[in-house]
Amino acid sequence: MDRARIHEGIRRMRFTDVLGRSERSELSQMEAAELLGISERTFRRWRDRHREAGSEGFADRRLAPSLRRAPVAEIERMLGLYRDLYRGFTVKHFHEQLAKRHNYTLGYTVTKLHLHRAGLVQAATKRSAHRKKRPRRPMVGMLLHQDASTHAWLPGDAGKHDLVVTMEDATSALYSIFLVDQEGTASSLRGIREVVAKHGLFCSLYTDRGSHYFLTPDAGGRVSKTVLTQFGRALKQLGIEHIAAYSPQARGRSERAFSTLQDRLPKELRLAGISTIEAANAWLRETYMVEYNQQFAIDAEQEGSAFVADATGAWREVLCVQEERTVGNDNTVKWQRRSLQLPPSRLRPHFVKTTVRVHEYPDGQLAVYWGPHRLADYDAQGSIVQPEPLSRSAPQP
Repeated sequence: MDRARIHEGIRRMRFTDVLGRSERSELSQMEAAELLGISERTFRRWRDRHREAGSEGFADRRLAPSLRRAPVAEIERMLGLYRDLYRGFTVKHFHEQLAKRHNYTLGYTVTKLHLHRAGLVQAATKRSAHRKKRPRRPMVGMLLHQDASTHAWLPGDAGKHDLVVTMEDATSALYSIFLVDQEGTASSLRGIREVVAKHGLFCSLYTDRGSHYFLTPDAGGRVSKTVLTQFGRALKQLGIEHIAAYSPQARGRSERAFSTLQDRLPKELRLAGISTIEAANAWLRETYMVEYNQQFAIDAEQEGSAFVADATGAWREVLCVQEERTVGNDNTVKWQRRSLQLPPSRLRPHFVKTTVRVHEYPDGQLAVYWGPHRLADYDAQGSIVQPEPLSRSAPQP
């Protein structure tokens, strides 16, 4: 006999004895309740149940078979699916996939209970209360976060890649997410381009102090506010404040997002049968980002938006790599082992010894500017795409 039924038997015998003494007026109802360690109201309820059904009415109903008990076959199916397809998933993530892919209708709690009983999932240790250090911005577009995480995101032997994420502070919604071999200036500018193209210009950006974000004269010290990286220059031209984080705790919001992504995303990619960066980025953009935001994004404290549309489209020329070069004696510009031949121009006979500005865009294409004048466009190999002897205006750096 199990322990619960032994306790029930003892409780029943004690109650029968005390009830008899109460009915013989040896004890008041209050005294009887105190002897049993229950309230006077509970004593009267137990007495009424005993009068209606005798000793059977006093039985602990929690020990009777539940009419709502989960079917054994369904529990076994769930456990088998976890062992075969979903080992390593958290209970919440597993339960979501069961409902989404396997027509599973049992609740989260019963699923977790049986996974714990089967030893397939260990119960989480109790965590201390979270202390919220910084309130969210009240409106979207006021502050964004950008960060990257190196991890084995793709299934198989694909190795580790960097996942670059740009997210909203007010709602935790993802605005841009993609994989690259290694994060850097190009990937960071790409994330901002994707946000601005869809939502507009925003107020501030919060990042770590990586070398492509900031120049730090003294290791571990404050970042330079005057000597800017390519990324810092671009944000300044767009009027976006760039905020440096000085500890991992300061980036808590993005750190928690990456914790969720590292746990879920590799499993989701495996279930989707995706194993290449190109396929992963298309799926992240078209499918996963929408599903993630529906599940994890919250409502902003205030309605409205701090995003501003760039009516001139200047961001297209700003969010790229820009560097100055001196034109050589052969009227060419040297750029990363490529020689960019300048075409004839009505602006002047030649540009020898002139300082020009080279723009390299995310797709690898190039353009050469002299002040506001766009002199020529080039493909990624350095060949002229569209010679322009006459100029067209461009934003000043």
